[in-house]
Amino acid sequence: MEYYIKVKPNVKIYVEDLNEECEKVILFLHGWPGSHKLFEYQFDQLPKMGYRCIGIDIRGFGDSDKPYSGYDYDTLSDDVRYVIDTLNLSNIVLAGHSTGGSIAIRYMARHNGHGVSKLALFAAAAPSLIKRPNFPYGLDKETVLEIINGTYIDRPNMLQGFGNIFFHRYITKAFSDWFFQLGLQAAGWATAAIANTWINEVLFSDLQTIKVPTLIIHGIHDKVVPFELGQIQEQSIINSKLIPFKYSGHATFYDECEKFNHELVKFIEE
Repeated sequence: MEYYIKVKPNVKIYVEDLNEECEKVILFLHGWPGSHKLFEYQFDQLPKMGYRCIGIDIRGFGDSDKPYSGYDYDTLSDDVRYVIDTLNLSNIVLAGHSTGGSIAIRYMARHNGHGVSKLALFAAAAPSLIKRPNFPYGLDKETVLEIINGTYIDRPNMLQGFGNIFFHRYITKAFSDWFFQLGLQAAGWATAAIANTWINEVLFSDLQTIKVPTLIIHGIHDKVVPFELGQIQEQSIINSKLIPFKYSGHATFYDECEKFNHELVKFIEE
């Protein structure tokens, strides 16, 4: 099923809800600058195994509305709460990739993990995507500023450059073109605003509030969210397990798709 959920009087969030009669629910939060369609190769397989897969397009991206504001982690996590409450979801697995992982972490802290029994983080951009005075990990701030500047000057060129570092395994030109089109679906202002959020917000204290079992999947060749951030997440979240993906970059869900699906299902069924 496909439908929209109103999260504000003038903002609707697009939702893809597959296998809705099943009780085992995984709610996927995609990363920047894509949409729920990034999880196509999970949606193809996991419903066969008895899972209800729900993917939302965060505001500004995919088929969701694209307001000019609301791209801080608080507002984005509030949008997730609206979806969970509207669909009356409980005992779900909340799964977030990259910026979607950051939103999931803020959701757990801000909404006290409402409705969530397990958390899965895939290359989550946390606790800080950029290096800071007392945090020598992550990207240089200048790298993010270049992304923002590229968004405003030549967004297609910026997106193509980002696509070149997103995957570790070989991808066909057709697949590269598909990924590029996902990025173009987003609004330029939303693309830049999320990048600004990487600079303005941190999630150090949020990580320490998480009490549910947490799976951390991170590619050791990740050029977007360095592998060290996954290690720090494991150290910061009490009941967590990090699984390094040795043949993956930022897109573990595609670089090692079968292993990814296997590890996610194994974690859910534990």
